[in-house]
Amino acid sequence: MKKVIAVTLGALLLASSFGFAGQREKIAVIADGKTLEAKVSGQPARSPFILFFDEKGKLIEVIANPAKDGVAVTEFLAGKGVTVAVAGEYGPQIVDVMKNKGIKAVAFKGSVEEAVKKVLKSN
Repeated sequence: MKKVIAVTLGALLLASSFGFAGQREKIAVIADGKTLEAKVSGQPARSPFILFFDEKGKLIEVIANPAKDGVAVTEFLAGKGVTVAVAGEYGPQIVDVMKNKGIKAVAFKGSVEEAVKKVLKSN
């Protein structure tokens, strides 16, 4: 019986480690435009667009920002599986909410393309 329990626990630990190893970074850049040349928007809730990138920096989706406040933006990003969000600036409350959702908040001023490069270099 002890052997069965030990084997079961070992299998569960192994399976859970594969789950974490399969997680990939997803970057969201809050922007004033739909292109890589667009400027990173000052505040997440008021930006017109969100550009999504994979862990290699490849653009995978561009959408109009559906949220009207910081908490709604955070909920939306978490639902999309975002692990890093880039905006011009953040208030302390939204940073705490993002952190609790597993999203790293990165403040950056410049173009979307430069922001993605910064995130990729910091990893």
